[in-house]
Amino acid sequence: MDTRADIRDFLTSRRARLTPELVGLPSSARRRVPGLRREEVAILAGVSTEWYTRLEKGHIAGVSEEVLHAVAEALRLDEDERTYLFDLARAARPTQRRPIRRRDVEVAAPVQWLLDSITLSAAFVRNGRLDIIATNPLARALHAPMFDSPTTAAHGRANFARYHFLDEASREFFTDWESGARVTVALLRAEAGREPHDRDLRELVGELSTLSEDFRRLWGAHDIRIRHAGTKGLRHPQVGELELVYQSVDLPAGARVVHDLSLYTAEPGTASDERLRLLASLAATPRTGIAERPRPARG
Repeated sequence: MDTRADIRDFLTSRRARLTPELVGLPSSARRRVPGLRREEVAILAGVSTEWYTRLEKGHIAGVSEEVLHAVAEALRLDEDERTYLFDLARAARPTQRRPIRRRDVEVAAPVQWLLDSITLSAAFVRNGRLDIIATNPLARALHAPMFDSPTTAAHGRANFARYHFLDEASREFFTDWESGARVTVALLRAEAGREPHDRDLRELVGELSTLSEDFRRLWGAHDIRIRHAGTKGLRHPQVGELELVYQSVDLPAGARVVHDLSLYTAEPGTASDERLRLLASLAATPRTGIAERPRPARG
């Protein structure tokens, strides 16, 4: 990823969504483009127009945290967008780091035991590139179309972004495909700011940008999502339509490694709850994720 271009496009897009009325500045009818002008953002941030112009062109290395906070406040960035801006500033610092291929870290055995102990919610662990690295049986059954997708067979691991944008069947599986696509890209954007030197992530973004016009469109919007929670509708081939609530939490996995534990469940007493329970019964298998404990010797 081009950090300077990302900074420029991100700040420009955030400036374009604001209006003078929204931020309490006087407005004039003669505006050639939507949004605030650079000089108006500079006024709100308490910096010179020349200085802010340089910042918006990508010259962010060495900028103090206080100034970045002021710019974030002027542009009314939310918490995730602020984190992304600071990640971009860190990535822009002079460094000799080259793109690296980060070693995949598998989940620890106790985490797999935890996943397998959850029987009425689909539970899985994903990394920052949206690869699925561990599941319980219900999560595997719930996302069977993705695990059975050619995009998974080609790479040996299920990946939400590849399935979403490179498998047409995903448009049938997700009841609100566009919303899910936006969240997927926003999660990858956040990871690209956090880990700009990740070669696998660069290759993934390059692959999706080359093969999917929808991905290119959404990637250019520079939307950011770090916290992952909400509702999702699925059309499951075995049990029909499901309306599920999902929540993700961070798992400690070592330095510079992002693992999220995601849980999908249904509101108790609803049709989706009944269908999810049915799918859980269909997916019930021996708990192969738990290492077999040695039996005590008989006297």
